[in-house]
Amino acid sequence: MFWTRSPLRRTAAALVALGGVLALGACGDGAKSSGGNDTKFMAGTGQVTTVSAPDRVAAPDLEGETTDGKRLSLGDYKGKVVVLNVWGSWCAPCRKEAPHLEKVAQDVEDKDVQFVGINTRDLDVANAQAFERTFKIDYPSLYDPSGKLVLRFPKGSLSPQAIPSTLIIDRDGRIAVRAIKALNAVELHEALDPIIAEK
Repeated sequence: MFWTRSPLRRTAAALVALGGVLALGACGDGAKSSGGNDTKFMAGTGQVTTVSAPDRVAAPDLEGETTDGKRLSLGDYKGKVVVLNVWGSWCAPCRKEAPHLEKVAQDVEDKDVQFVGINTRDLDVANAQAFERTFKIDYPSLYDPSGKLVLRFPKGSLSPQAIPSTLIIDRDGRIAVRAIKALNAVELHEALDPIIAEK
């Protein structure tokens, strides 16, 4: 007898797998899992890792549907610096970080930089959309309720291991910086500006 999983079971299984990956990654870096109504997130290590150009690994070409129903691929931004932020509407540090991300996105909009979000573990897209309206987020976010996109990062790469996490991808599509923490505008500029300055 063959058993097939329903779409709901497949989604639940993917969420369990994502939770396991984030938990393992967070534990490996000394982070902790936090619970509670307002702090249901994987706390990062506070670590910002920068990789020199010769040692960078290519980011996966993520693609999918955005929170507003459009199609998006990271490949669309080839030749630009991409700031990729993993967030959830349920995540208190994400709410704290969101205004800083939007501010920096506006600061660098004329410097060939594209901000992209990955909204994860929001099972109702309406929650993600409400978050974007509340914080006036103008850049697009891929809608990834099951965490499939986050799981596409190669093992051993600078993958997002907490929520929130921010990756800075250089103009050649390689991961240059990873922050496993909520960033403020000053910290994000400190990480991003040197990558923008690269030729």
